[in-house]
Amino acid sequence: MVSTPLNANFATRFRKFFTTRDFIFHDGRDLKRFSIAGRTQALLAGIAAITVTFSAYGVSQAAFGAVMASGIAGEASTPEAKLAKMQAEVAQMEADVAAVKQAAQLHAARVEQRQKIIAGVLTGKGSPEEVGAPVPAAQVSENNAMAREVLAPLRKIEARQARLAEQARKTAQVRIHLTARHLRSLGIKPERYVAGGMGGPYEPVSSEAAAAAATAAEGGADAQFRSLFQTWQKLDVLEQTVIAIPSMQPVENVRLTSSFGVRSDPFHGSAAMHAGIDIPGPIGTPIYATADGVIGRAGRFGGYGNLITVNHGKGIETRYGHLSKILVAPNTRVRRGQMIGLMGSTGRSTGSHLHYEVRIDGAAVNPMPFMQNANVLDQIQQRATRVQLTAATGN
Repeated sequence: MVSTPLNANFATRFRKFFTTRDFIFHDGRDLKRFSIAGRTQALLAGIAAITVTFSAYGVSQAAFGAVMASGIAGEASTPEAKLAKMQAEVAQMEADVAAVKQAAQLHAARVEQRQKIIAGVLTGKGSPEEVGAPVPAAQVSENNAMAREVLAPLRKIEARQARLAEQARKTAQVRIHLTARHLRSLGIKPERYVAGGMGGPYEPVSSEAAAAAATAAEGGADAQFRSLFQTWQKLDVLEQTVIAIPSMQPVENVRLTSSFGVRSDPFHGSAAMHAGIDIPGPIGTPIYATADGVIGRAGRFGGYGNLITVNHGKGIETRYGHLSKILVAPNTRVRRGQMIGLMGSTGRSTGSHLHYEVRIDGAAVNPMPFMQNANVLDQIQQRATRVQLTAATGN
């Protein structure tokens, strides 16, 4: 073995450190002296170093085991800890699946309801009360990858529905405008049926502008469908009003012997106000209710003779006078087209005829425009469709 100067220096320093040492101690009676050689000292020091090393290793291993068992290190080591971790993961997965399932059900219900709203506005079938207010969106964390994947097809459908909703809303607005104009032509104010007032010229806007307005107001498709639903409610009220308005002939064959307004009184010959129209016919000719309503008066009443009054709601009333027979009783409900009496010549009458009146808030109005109202809703819907097609094609 070749010794280097460094090794030689280390050996010299080692021998100097572990030299023979003498120790003297008193045992209580005598002084005693003994010596410990340097080699013995080195041997004892080595044994002590090995003992300390093994003790430190044992302590470190015990500490590491305690950390692992307590989970501080991030990984469970015992079977119980691993099982608990797996159970927690399964529970979280089940919760995620349940949340996705609920969200999917809500989205599907919302898609179905939105389709009913669009169809109701465009076809006139159903009512806002039957469909109900729009279902709000389901709240699902965007970090849930499973939810994003499951709901993606439904969200695509909802996006298409949002575009259709704007077209449906525009169609409904046209119909509201036309229906309101028709009511005004009959002397009826639409504002009395739709709260909040309405009016002004009809000025259609582009789909982009309307969609931007809806987004700015409440944000996105939910706001669009809330707006569409409110428009549908207003339209439904007006159309139900039109349905309740007298809209058919009270007899099958109509010809007039007296019109509405000022005329020459048949008994005195002087000018007098005639509050209805006179429709002649044989005694016993069937008389029909011109709209749904509730029977008010059903009996003899002054110059009217045998009189039936029908209350159609909102201050609208019809009167049928000079009847030979009454077929209904007071406070009973009748349907449009139901036979309620037979023509006659009772009361202040010169011959068999029906005296027919329409009154709004007690004031008599000309019945003739109401008798031309039978198919007005179909006409309004067809006209609204034509307006929309013209706006879409520019022709």
